[in-house]
Amino acid sequence: MTARRIPIFSTIVVVAAVLTMIGLGIWQYRKMGPQEARLAQHDAALADPNLVSFPTTSKDVDWFAYRRSRIECQDIVGQPRTVAGRNRQDQVGFVQVVTCKLPTGQIADVQLGWTQSVQPVDWGGGAVEGIIEPLRTGLAKLVADPPLAGLAANAPPEKHKIDHLAYAGQWFFFALTAMVIYVLALRRRQR
Repeated sequence: MTARRIPIFSTIVVVAAVLTMIGLGIWQYRKMGPQEARLAQHDAALADPNLVSFPTTSKDVDWFAYRRSRIECQDIVGQPRTVAGRNRQDQVGFVQVVTCKLPTGQIADVQLGWTQSVQPVDWGGGAVEGIIEPLRTGLAKLVADPPLAGLAANAPPEKHKIDHLAYAGQWFFFALTAMVIYVLALRRRQR
């Protein structure tokens, strides 16, 4: 009896998939160091009482995330927004957010404070001091501390932690599983 040949196309596809999964595992593993640095930056920034300029570029947001800042809200752009959020006692409710025009002509979102009402508050602008919270868009908002417009205190910005080690392990496990399944399929085919 002659052994059957190994299917070339299927082997190429499986090897490419396995290498991709291993690459994704390595990528997740390498993200652990920068995340630990970011978490340390978060803790140090929250403990630093010094004010910094409000960041208006994504590079500045990374540098000044979670630090205290002060802005002058000259004008409200658009309508205030009511968004689900938490207060300092971790109660569920709503936070009031406005978009402010700054003296430089740029805009910044400001989270004024927490309430149990969905009704937007009437706030005309002015000085705001608070904590810079990075957003997924690469920009930031200023979480007012102390709160404004008669609202309750906001919950402080949370650390965003992702378990990169678990994700890396998951990708390596997927790669191993794909290889085992392929080897078993080859053995069954050769019988």
